[in-house]
Amino acid sequence: MFENLTDRLSHTLRSVTGKAKLTEDNVKDTLREVRMALLEADVALPVVKEFVGRVKDRAVGTEVSKSLTPGQAFVKIVRAELESLMGAANEDLSLSVAPPAVVMMAGLQGAGKTTTVGKLARFLKERKKKSVMVVSADVYRPAAIKQLETLAAEVGVTFFPSDASQKPVDIANAAIREAKLKYIDVVLLDTAGRLHVDADMMAEIQALHGAVKPAETLFVVDAMTGQDAANTAKAFGEALPLTGVILTKVDGDARGGAALSVRHITGKPIKFLGMGERSDALEPFHPDRVASRILGMGDVLSLIEQAEQTLDRDKADKLTKKLKKGKGFDLEDFRDQLQQMKNMGGLGGLMDKLPAIGGVNLSKMGDAQGVAEKQFKQMEAIINSMTPAERRDPDIISGSRKRRIAMGSGTQVQDIGRLIKQHKQMQKMMKKVTAKGGMAKMMRGMGSMFPGGGGMPKF
Repeated sequence: MFENLTDRLSHTLRSVTGKAKLTEDNVKDTLREVRMALLEADVALPVVKEFVGRVKDRAVGTEVSKSLTPGQAFVKIVRAELESLMGAANEDLSLSVAPPAVVMMAGLQGAGKTTTVGKLARFLKERKKKSVMVVSADVYRPAAIKQLETLAAEVGVTFFPSDASQKPVDIANAAIREAKLKYIDVVLLDTAGRLHVDADMMAEIQALHGAVKPAETLFVVDAMTGQDAANTAKAFGEALPLTGVILTKVDGDARGGAALSVRHITGKPIKFLGMGERSDALEPFHPDRVASRILGMGDVLSLIEQAEQTLDRDKADKLTKKLKKGKGFDLEDFRDQLQQMKNMGGLGGLMDKLPAIGGVNLSKMGDAQGVAEKQFKQMEAIINSMTPAERRDPDIISGSRKRRIAMGSGTQVQDIGRLIKQHKQMQKMMKKVTAKGGMAKMMRGMGSMFPGGGGMPKF
């Protein structure tokens, strides 16, 4: 997300960062570029006008002129105004009501509403430790009910059955009664979508809202529709007392116009971002972190949180103890590291949150990233084709064993040799981790693991 905008803004702001003095002229030129970058990102015109006006007012004032590094002060203003545009801070769900707290999901058909219900159910269960029930009041699309049942089973939450012959209000009330009996904390109510906003749809969803009086009414919208997403959210907001917005398909949106327009146009906070198809691909929306990503500064906090959620701590602890005892880093450990990276969304998911280095946005390194992902899959296939003894001691892998492993993994004999060589490099790095200053040395040594040999930039 924001790839195009990040590139444009990073280039524009780099031209002023090192300036000893900012004049009204060079501020005007820079702001013209910022304005064009935002418009190209499909940010709504009223939003662009207000944003540029606020930055200009602050930039030509004493705030910048008295700074020792005016260019950096200007970038700081742009970042602060981006945060302000999207909301000062993350706004959590308000679930402090007598259980069950009802969360109603609204939106157009095709926005990913039902999938988002499944993701939110998993988020509430795993991150907020809530018991969750999901129910579909979409009586026009029986496939939506079946889809929600499948998602509920996948994420391990309670599913309340419904069918097309029932009225949406009756379905919702029955689900809430059942949730009370089972002492369930949160009921997620999926509602019917339409291809466009119409009077019948609004009347039905208003009646449903009036009957269940939800604690949260969230509007789910496709980020790839750009500023249209903000306009549709506004139309729903005029009919329903929305409490927030969830932007879906954010990983496919290179522009970012919706994220920058929704808050200003609707007055409602963005609460979550849908970042992919997986059931764990839902992130709380943090304006400060998103502003950093837009300006090429990365989002290291989200990366750390993602690691805490996905990395297997037991395996990590066992590996650390094993290394401290002087035991080697074998190919089973190597495979575990590859799988852990895959659980974090692969290289793409990691690079998207890393800061731009030397002016290069790592998430834009598409070719290198794709080659690396392919290499990792090949490595895993090769290790899986080995015997447990071979994984524990690669030195026993002779020429005939290499041929057998190559046949089993669909690779070439030279690929097996390359993997063994890469594993030996990783072994050396892992030894350094336990030594003083080891982590920094390991980061520098990781270059040889990436395509082209130059690989990861030096920090």
